[in-house]
Amino acid sequence: MKARLKFSKVGSMRFIGHLDVMRYFQKAFRRAEIEVSYSKGFSPHQLMSFASPLGIGLSSDAEYLDVTLEKSDSHEKMTERINAVMNDEITVKDFTILDDDAKPSMAMLSACDYMICIKPDKDNPLTDDAFAEEAVRKIKEAEKIEILKKTKRSEKIVDIKPNIYHIETDIAAFCDDTKNEYGRLEIDTSFYKPVIYCQLTAGSVVNIKPELVLEAVMQMNGFEYNPLDYQIHRLEMYADETAKKGEVHLLGSEIPCKLVPLSEFGKQEMA
Repeated sequence: MKARLKFSKVGSMRFIGHLDVMRYFQKAFRRAEIEVSYSKGFSPHQLMSFASPLGIGLSSDAEYLDVTLEKSDSHEKMTERINAVMNDEITVKDFTILDDDAKPSMAMLSACDYMICIKPDKDNPLTDDAFAEEAVRKIKEAEKIEILKKTKRSEKIVDIKPNIYHIETDIAAFCDDTKNEYGRLEIDTSFYKPVIYCQLTAGSVVNIKPELVLEAVMQMNGFEYNPLDYQIHRLEMYADETAKKGEVHLLGSEIPCKLVPLSEFGKQEMA
């Protein structure tokens, strides 16, 4: 059977890379005596995959891990068993049994929500509420937002405006836009000052990082972008109910995207 875990990653664990997080869960499943299915062959490994792993230094309340199990307890018991052997900076927040034909979360990923915070004692203009509101207004009203996007293989100028679904300085307004409630967050917002909330295109076809939005915000207002000023925190990851694999539907598309949190997408209907 297939299952999907939603977990948070904060504190010092945000500096742990993807391969180490994968090994961490492999060991946690063994300690919790979770009956994970293994691949066949000379070097069997646990059948698991992650949706768009975080970059080093980023934190999150919504990371996703798909895993194939031999059997499972109830949602509550599985969550309790796994968390009992985990450290406090990685916590399973949701455990969902999926339909047998459910596609991997990475294949269905279409968008992500982010909260952009300023680290303590940083002299950044976005800490001024009036400046932040004006900067976001410029982003909303711009016809194009062209920025240099770099990858491992190339770099090119891209217009990221169509890929910014929502952007706000206020969490209540952002929740109204996304139709989502984020509940209690694991990140300490009294330590890190939230300044911008944004929902961006994500996935294997088009992936817009919040760093690009920040770079555009600063350039449009005549400031240099300093990546060390910010703590970026992921709030949610979504699948698009209207898209097939390889398709990207924007909010203004002829077929607009219909975003569903990955914890709900492919969820097995209870009898």
